[in-house]
Amino acid sequence: MTIRLPTSIQVFERGWLSSNNVLFTGPDETALVDSGYVTHAPQTLALLRHALQGRPLGRLLNTHLHSDHCGGNALLQAHYGCHTAIPALDAPKVAAWDEEALSYRATGQQCARFTFDATLAPGDGVQLGGLRWDVLAAPGHDPHALLLFCAEEGILISGDALWENGFGVIFPELAGEPGFLEVGATLDLIAALGPRVVVPGHGAVFEDVAGALERARARLDYLSSDPVRNAENAVKVLLKFLLLERRELALESLPGLLGAIPLVERVRTHYLGRTAEELAQWLVAVLVRAGAARIEGRLLRDA
Repeated sequence: MTIRLPTSIQVFERGWLSSNNVLFTGPDETALVDSGYVTHAPQTLALLRHALQGRPLGRLLNTHLHSDHCGGNALLQAHYGCHTAIPALDAPKVAAWDEEALSYRATGQQCARFTFDATLAPGDGVQLGGLRWDVLAAPGHDPHALLLFCAEEGILISGDALWENGFGVIFPELAGEPGFLEVGATLDLIAALGPRVVVPGHGAVFEDVAGALERARARLDYLSSDPVRNAENAVKVLLKFLLLERRELALESLPGLLGAIPLVERVRTHYLGRTAEELAQWLVAVLVRAGAARIEGRLLRDA
């Protein structure tokens, strides 16, 4: 079944290393929401050049500043000189390029330095593709994450606040900050908005919003009932992300590699109580059992 979107909206569904990109083309403007991961930035640029057919990209907006959503910002700015808007509460971190505060160093991920021209805050309204979009707060996965909602068309751009089958890792809880209640409140907000269609940060565009919310709430209940589950989920996601980025990892290097990622090391010592070697062995077994990785000789490869 084809999901109806206005002709001014095009969604580039990407793999899990990069977020989806949402392109808006109006008579007098073009804009992109989220730019993917830095190693996929040339692909993002190629997709845009093909879709825009010689038109410039006028604006770039980010739902939040995790590396898989803004890693293409620098290349797109260099190529198009596009006006860029980011979540307001992250602006000081970007201005100072504080990679620790921006989570890139903590997660062992890359992001090319970019700049910004404006900020987005809950309560703002923006025009994209000839439509008005309300900017709404979506804390939980990221404290400063934003939603974009077009009431006229019933379309929600949800970032990592809601996918068809879940939501992004609840990172604040891993740093000793609240996150479970915030995820619940964000899901309640989405339910109250009653969108017809959700354009998620990862995965396919979907219409069964009620079903997605039900699955997300069940997932939240599961994770929040035992914080160790959230911690285990986080380190699985971080290793899978690393594997997607590098395609293969030497098995003997995994304990040291994981130990060099500050967030993984915090989770290991605060929540999991495993040695670095035990954690590496457990993660490999879990990813292989789930079909997310395979072992070939002394290498762990992406499945």
